[in-house]
Amino acid sequence: MKNKTFVYTGCENLEVMTEAKNYNKYLIGIIKKEIHSFGKKKPKILDFGAGSGTYADMLKAEGTVVDCLEPDSKLQKVLTKKGYKVSSDAANLRERSYDVIYALNVMEHIEDDYDVFAQLTKALKKGGVVIIYVPAFKVLWSPMDNLVGHYRRYKKSRLQAMATKNNLKIIKLGYCDPLGFAAALVYKASRPKSGVISSRSVMFYDRLAFPLSKKVEPVSRSVVGKNVVLVAQK
Repeated sequence: MKNKTFVYTGCENLEVMTEAKNYNKYLIGIIKKEIHSFGKKKPKILDFGAGSGTYADMLKAEGTVVDCLEPDSKLQKVLTKKGYKVSSDAANLRERSYDVIYALNVMEHIEDDYDVFAQLTKALKKGGVVIIYVPAFKVLWSPMDNLVGHYRRYKKSRLQAMATKNNLKIIKLGYCDPLGFAAALVYKASRPKSGVISSRSVMFYDRLAFPLSKKVEPVSRSVVGKNVVLVAQK
């Protein structure tokens, strides 16, 4: 994840997704659960692939300060202006320096995700947790994936292999947002050319369908979902 020439090509979609309030709260909930597991101790946290700071801002608003890693130079400036400590390359992270590292919809942008995952593992303290949330299933591949520079969509097996290879204990591994899987198929079937997601569609799904999708998830997480999540401990 080198920073010298990296430019994130999906900023328009990134901005649209800030409107997905329920979706973003859901992701923050996954992070907060792991933060709370440390009890009274304030864990040191890294937002890996922080973008413009969507999730870092949400945590900061609740009193939780995080460091940010972001390779895009323009987004680095945005984060710096917000007051975050910003780094640009996982290879430069100090070993055993973080209690919680989260990467939300980031690893799919990295060509050598196994190597970067190993770097994140090295940066975890003993007992620390890494949270990976990524798009699932190649069948859902669409022009949107091309637009934002995805290398792959995931199955549970790849994340399981990554955790096992780095001697991590898997705490949670499963598919998320089952109704989103169906919505993504509909989106793909519509044969979109640009890959840009409309804010109206995102807001409609987020307000009406996503809350129901969360309720269905417990019975579908082993089989299907638009995304897949891994929580693993060192």
